[in-house]
Amino acid sequence: MPHHKYTWKSPVGKTHHQIDHILIDRRWHTSTLDARSCRGAHCDTDHYLVVAKARKRLAVSKQAAQKFDGETFNHKKLNELEVRKQYQIQISNRFAALENLIDDKDINRTWENIKENIKTSEKESLGLHE
Repeated sequence: MPHHKYTWKSPVGKTHHQIDHILIDRRWHTSTLDARSCRGAHCDTDHYLVVAKARKRLAVSKQAAQKFDGETFNHKKLNELEVRKQYQIQISNRFAALENLIDDKDINRTWENIKENIKTSEKESLGLHE
């Protein structure tokens, strides 16, 4: 047996055995890269220190994994000077109208108004992406 798998040495020093193990959950067994014993670690015992290397696995949130079903706008049209000017005029007009409504104390409602105005301006000026 290879020397890095021995986990116990007899007091006489002639017998070596693998009697210490690392237990992991079945769903994480593919994350274990290596397990071995460290013979040089002095722990005041006849057992060797057992060490395992594991791969870090990060969970992806379910919201991030879902496909985006929202509307996508044709932003390439902004490269055209006439379309860009039209979009800028629409945005400035909508935000000028919003300034009268900003007295609202509910920040969430204010944000929804801003977001809807931007989306409406994009839809009218740029159109949907095909």
